[in-house]
Amino acid sequence: MSKAIRDQKESQVEKIKKMLENAKAFVIVDYKGLNVAEDTDLRNSYRKNGVRYHVLKNTLLKIALNNLGYKDFDKFLEGTTSLAVSIDDVVAPAKVSAQKIAEFKKMQIKCGMVDGKFLSEQECNELSKLPSKETLIAQLLSMLLAPISSFARTIDAIAKQQESK
Repeated sequence: MSKAIRDQKESQVEKIKKMLENAKAFVIVDYKGLNVAEDTDLRNSYRKNGVRYHVLKNTLLKIALNNLGYKDFDKFLEGTTSLAVSIDDVVAPAKVSAQKIAEFKKMQIKCGMVDGKFLSEQECNELSKLPSKETLIAQLLSMLLAPISSFARTIDAIAKQQESK
């Protein structure tokens, strides 16, 4: 292998490492069987959800993961491999992947990681069923505001009742 090619591959590994270091979550996907239209739709869906999507060579991804101390992924880096990465939302890569798998009936999640913890295919699928961060925040706020709203309605009813006397 020439020095130029070796330098290029080392540069690619460094870029992958930096991307993984900054990631809150990622899933590794087997995208085999997608046609161009489906691939475009998949990429657009990832983009809309703030997920970066890359088709990578298994050897380069393996080297980057191993350099970061992650060995659990080695056996999953065979065949067609793509990486869906999020630096903000831990659910988005798994959720978009699972939605598109259900729609296309072609892809498969191999494994993933959330906050440094390895996730199996099954765990990634379970993660995909969780509501988004924004939905969880909205649900929490609604739970916190419900007693206050109820109290306000009660006080208003008492005040109206007093006025009518």
